[in-house]
Amino acid sequence: MKNISTDSLRTFVMVVEVGGFAKAGDLLGLSQPAVSLQVKRLEDLLGYKLFKKQGQRQVLNQYGELLLPMAKQMVQHNDAILQLFTSESVTGKVRLGIPSEFAARILPSIIGDFVALYPEVSLEVKSRLSKHLLSDERQDQFDLVLALNEQLDSEKFPIFIQDQLVWVGDLSLAQNETVTLVTAPEGCIYRRRATQALEKAGIKYRIVYSNADLTGLIAALKEGLGITVLAKSTVPNDLAYHLHTKHLPALGSIGISLVKTASEPENAVFKLAEFIKLRLGYPTA
Repeated sequence: MKNISTDSLRTFVMVVEVGGFAKAGDLLGLSQPAVSLQVKRLEDLLGYKLFKKQGQRQVLNQYGELLLPMAKQMVQHNDAILQLFTSESVTGKVRLGIPSEFAARILPSIIGDFVALYPEVSLEVKSRLSKHLLSDERQDQFDLVLALNEQLDSEKFPIFIQDQLVWVGDLSLAQNETVTLVTAPEGCIYRRRATQALEKAGIKYRIVYSNADLTGLIAALKEGLGITVLAKSTVPNDLAYHLHTKHLPALGSIGISLVKTASEPENAVFKLAEFIKLRLGYPTA
């Protein structure tokens, strides 16, 4: 009788969710060869390859697409069983504020898993620009905030993890005399970092499309209207990205803060904060 390793399934899911073997290894505390070995063992057990080469990236093939939802379910069931027998009951309501790119790319599976583990907790999730999430006048609107933060040494909003900023989209557009950008509205960190980097490099640019919603920006990118800037971990799997190119300057890194805004947070807030940190690769113990 064959048994599938939950660790292998968790690694497989993580590779897909974060868009790469190296990033999955960073979050799981494994080397890239160790991640590749776990995926290979899973493929050997199932008798099928799960990924295919697409440019410089590994993406799911038809068998990987078939396995992914079942793998997620098995990992969730594993975690639910452990939670049921090893943890106390948690109740309450948590108002979570997150940037739209995290809401679209990283958080859905994390939030889904958390709700499965803590069904008595009510979650209210709202997306805003990081600037607004960390503003003093909005602190009473949220219990927990996940936001981008350029102040890497901030004491008020400590950084718990850093990410690289990358250029995203059809980067051949950067060879034109004027670089066309698609961005979020004024106040967006990505927009400011992009324009500052281009100005410093003496590169002409023009913002041709602005939308606060990541879905709208992705549609514009796929239509070839321009390029944009995102944190590396939030780039959708089907979009190309680079740290820098011959025609585009490096953008540097960005901090990510996870802030409990209430003076006396409920246990549910602590549990969600711990859960997000663990899933994003930050050791909480």
